[in-house]
Parts: sequence; C-alpha cells; structure tokens
Amino acid sequence: MKKMLAMGLAVASAVTLMACQKTPEKKADAAPAAGAPAAAGMPLVGVTIYKYDDNFMSFVRRAIEGAAGGKAELSMQDSQNDQGKQNGQVDALIAKGAKVLAINLVDPQAAATIVSKASAAKIPVVFFNKEPMADVLKSCEKCWYVGTTSSESGIMQGKLIAESWKAHPEWDKNKDGKIQFVLLKGEPGHPDAEARTKFVIDELNKEGVQTEQLELQTGMWDTAKANNLMDAWLAKHGDKIEYVIANNDGMALGAINALQGKGYFKDPKKFMPVVGVDAIPDALAKIKEGVMVGSVLNDAKNQGLATFQLALNAANGKDPLDGTTWKFDDKKSVRVPYVLINKDNLKVAEDAYN
Repeated sequence: MKKMLAMGLAVASAVTLMACQKTPEKKADAAPAAGAPAAAGMPLVGVTIYKYDDNFMSFVRRAIEGAAGGKAELSMQDSQNDQGKQNGQVDALIAKGAKVLAINLVDPQAAATIVSKASAAKIPVVFFNKEPMADVLKSCEKCWYVGTTSSESGIMQGKLIAESWKAHPEWDKNKDGKIQFVLLKGEPGHPDAEARTKFVIDELNKEGVQTEQLELQTGMWDTAKANNLMDAWLAKHGDKIEYVIANNDGMALGAINALQGKGYFKDPKKFMPVVGVDAIPDALAKIKEGVMVGSVLNDAKNQGLATFQLALNAANGKDPLDGTTWKFDDKKSVRVPYVLINKDNLKVAEDAYN
C-alpha cells in the first residue's frame, strides 16, 4: 500500500496546487469574480440538471448555487432523467430571457437539439458533466464543455484495485491468481460509464493483474438498482465473487448495503473489497470505517465552479475564460482532474466538500 499512498499523495498534491491556483479560498461562494456584473443588473443563468437525485450531481448543483451568490440570478431545473422534459425546459428558459444556458444533458445525443434552440435565440451554452459529441461543440461558436477526461477515472480505479489486490493475497479466495469480479456499470452510452468500464480492466491487466468477469450489468448510477443486482449476484455466485467494481459511489454504496445484509464486514474473515468513483461524503465515511477500499475523487466543487464562471462570462458578453485560470483543450473543453482516494489521503477528498 506504500506505493499507492505515495502515488495518491503525489497526485493529490499536484491537484491541490492546481485547485489553489483556481480557487484562492475554499468557500464555494468565494469564487473569483469571473466577470461578475453589478448587483442591479444580474443576468439570468438557466441551468438544467439531468436529475436532482443523482448523488454526484447534487454536489455539482450546490457548487453552482454557491458560486452564483450575488453575481447572477439562477433558474435551476430538474429534468428528471427525461430528455423531452429538458428540451421543454430549455424553451422555457429562453422565453424567460436567460442570457446563457448551462446544460447537464439527459442524453448526450440531444446536444445538437439544444444547440439549435440556443443558436436560434443567440444564447451561448455551457454543457457540463455529460459531454456532447465533439462535432456538436465545433459547429457552435458559443458552446463549450466543462467536465473530466473520462478515461482518467478508470485508470486510477484500476491502479487502486491493483495495489490493494497485491497487498492482500488473502482476497484471492480460490488461489487462482485472478480477480473474479462483478462490475456495476453506469448509464449505457454515457461517456464516463463506457470509459470507466473499459479502462479499469485495461489498467488492471497492464498492472499484471489477471481478471475474470463474473457479471457486468448496468445499475444506471442508482443505489437501489445496485443493491438489487448485488443481491442477485450473491445468490448466484456467493463467495466466488472476489471484488466489486462500481462506476460510481452511489452504486458502490448499494452493493455494500446488499453485502451487509448477507453478513459481510461484521467479521474480518467475511470481507468484500468494493471500489467506486466520485468520493462523495457517504463513500468517504465507508472508506474511513474500513468497509470500502477507496474511490476516485470527481471534483464536484470545481466542476460547478468552472461551469458557473464560464456561463457568467458568456452571459456578460466576455470571453468564457476571462478572469479564471481554466484552459480549453482542443475540444473547447475545460477538464477538471480526478484524484485517487483511499484511507491514507481521505482529507484531500474531505477538503473538497468544505
């Protein structure tokens, strides 16, 4: 685990330095001005979230709300995982006089429709968290994206699993030198779900760890669905399962609920390694308890902050990066880095929620 700790702390230190450069203070409402307007004429920023009850997106939403204080009027909408509803919300926000749209897509394939509506109304768009196709962003002069590099989280999760597996030979129950794993996948077609599912296994194999897939099904990012799947897998495979891999912490927590219902974690001899992605507070608590091996911090605070900063600048007719330290890649996208989290560097993730 020393190797993993050194890697985690090194990455965390680098990202912490980057974060310090971007956000001089840790309070969510103390964001750099990024073109803040006078109080009397605050622009209307229209925001849609694909669904409010997504664990991770709830923290992104709070970060946007915190950053907007005194700088803009927000009209925040819950699309309830319904693209038709989101399209209607976009129409309503445009009619309401929104100066910019910040869109967390329900379906990334719908980006072209959103762009068409916004372009007709001459309103800029900042997509966030769910990445539209590159050609859609390229086709629109005043459209940008804020998110992550999807493959990065899968690679980090693979490193986390490899290090923990090598440190705990007792986890190899049948002593065959392979990890017999089950994998809870996020929404099919979602860039993060597809990349995390592919790159976590690619990285494990690259690290010299052999793998055998027992199950791979979608839990749609949902805790309850993951709980039900894990129950079914335990009934089918029992102790043949040696590792639970989840595309996000919500599903990891659902799996843990099911495992606890079957007596896991009460006795050190009945332990099941579980990893997720996002490093949300509930998952951090499980890592601290020693129930969950680790996660990968998906920086909700800085995703929300960057989204609002770009949107505010665009609403005020400025360059979207004006007054910020964010940079665009060749796809007109701001990439917020991930951080590997385990019990040794929990404070890095805990500080992201302060």
